Amino acid sequence: MALKILIIGGVAAGPKTACRLLRLLPDAQVTIIDQDNLISYGGCGIPYYVSGDVSDEKELRNTSFHMTRDESFFMRAKGVKVLTRTRASNIDRKRKLVAVENLDSGAKEELPYDRLVLTTGSTPVILPIPGADLNGVYTISDLHKAIAIKERLAKGEVGRAVVIGGGAIGVEMAESFADLWGVETTVIEFMPQLLPSILDPVVAAMLAKHLRDKGVTVHTSEGATAIEADAHGQACRVVTAQRTIEADLVIMAAGVRPRSQLAQEAGLLVSPRGGIIVDERLQTSDPNIYAAGDCIEVTHLVSGQKCHAPLGSLANRQGRIVADNLAGLASRFNGWGGSFIMKAFKVCVGATGLSLAAAKTAGFNADQAITAQSDRAHFFPNQTVIPLFMVFDRPSRKILGVQGFGPMGDAVLARIDAAAGLIARGGTIDDCSQLDLAYAPPFATALDALNATANVADNKAAGRLTTISISDYLTWMANPASQPEWLALDIRHPAETAAFTAKFGPLWLAIPYAEIRARHQEIPADKTAIIICDAGTRSYEVQCVLNAHGHRSLVLGGGFNCIRRIGVEWWPTA
Repeated sequence: MALKILIIGGVAAGPKTACRLLRLLPDAQVTIIDQDNLISYGGCGIPYYVSGDVSDEKELRNTSFHMTRDESFFMRAKGVKVLTRTRASNIDRKRKLVAVENLDSGAKEELPYDRLVLTTGSTPVILPIPGADLNGVYTISDLHKAIAIKERLAKGEVGRAVVIGGGAIGVEMAESFADLWGVETTVIEFMPQLLPSILDPVVAAMLAKHLRDKGVTVHTSEGATAIEADAHGQACRVVTAQRTIEADLVIMAAGVRPRSQLAQEAGLLVSPRGGIIVDERLQTSDPNIYAAGDCIEVTHLVSGQKCHAPLGSLANRQGRIVADNLAGLASRFNGWGGSFIMKAFKVCVGATGLSLAAAKTAGFNADQAITAQSDRAHFFPNQTVIPLFMVFDRPSRKILGVQGFGPMGDAVLARIDAAAGLIARGGTIDDCSQLDLAYAPPFATALDALNATANVADNKAAGRLTTISISDYLTWMANPASQPEWLALDIRHPAETAAFTAKFGPLWLAIPYAEIRARHQEIPADKTAIIICDAGTRSYEVQCVLNAHGHRSLVLGGGFNCIRRIGVEWWPTA
């Protein structure tokens, strides 16, 4: 008898499970139910549809060969029965029945299953503030909301937008408003930085500066306390403890949580964080029920901690694993490595593994190496610099995380993906230093940026390199009296250093890199030299020379390439 598979949820993991399963078990009876009428769409593409990069919402629902993934497509091309506008209200695990209701006709029935798959996704967090339910306040929870937002933009009804939440969706939506549509856009983030659970503060500061440079107002350490309405009941302003911001449209991008109520009511194990608990085979506490996608709890590959990872990439991989196990093929989901990348106007930012703060919280004796390396051969046209941040565990030398920032393109992505593969397998600094990466001048340097960053981490872990963090350096620049024994030693070209020596006087000593060996005695013996170059590479060489002559020094990792990307008030203008 054909196996009856019922799948609740039809966006990412559900359709993937269904299609993979029917390739393995062509005679299986597979049914997907979803309460929406739009299914199997690329939810991660919603900001790009709003921005105009994707011109038609159908493109988010189309296959690569331009067929729309609707009920007819799934039945004719895949052999999968799809019931849209159908809500699952109850799971009877003993009788293996799911009670459903058609939302248009009100008709109710019970659908039998041999195996049940829950791919119910996630639901947006609605902040408990006055006005959260006003007209003109949107979450990015489904394609319908995106269509409604774009219609308002196209009609010219939006001149000012406020995005509450500086996570990935919030930043992407801010770009979509400000770029094509020219909307005056403000982002409010409650935490001290953008993407607080993903990026280290320095990388987040680079992102915030770029947004501001493109006309987006960014307020961090600031939370919305209310949304107010005009005389017509339309959201017209957002109130924080610091200010009131006028708005024609408000996006609430405060995160998402797993949609697991159905599973919980059925008696399945659900974590305190709301994710459905599954094993490595993605099987729930009921052996006849599997779960995948945004609704489940996953294990972080580096920290070993449980977390929620609402990503379309994971949902698709998990859907395949569920299908394999349903078909009798032993397949396991090992966990999530924290890999992430996004664009913001002309730059991209990516990460994998743990940030430095997250690594320390997880109990690692963590440290960080920072570089600013060329993305391709320095002599090749259009080469640019990509700051890389590598987090490592000192005792074991394991790489715990890598973050990168750079122009739109593949440079950051390539290094993040390479690092992700290493980190997932417990790779060390030495593994990364010797990692065999493809090379040609149009694509990389002979010693790749990722190899070079591992070499810096090696020097730091071994005690050959001593550094000052960017945050400590900026604190000192804001108040030099806090560390009177420090002195900036600028080893760049005189044309670059002149404005700094003129502005900062005795705080700043300029000795060109090539002259350090002959002039090191000019450095006062009672000072600790903060060695500054553009990337940090020359600074380390200079530190080796100074160490040999008994001078105290610290290297500013990433150099002024990183400082410029953050933006500082004290930077000389002349």
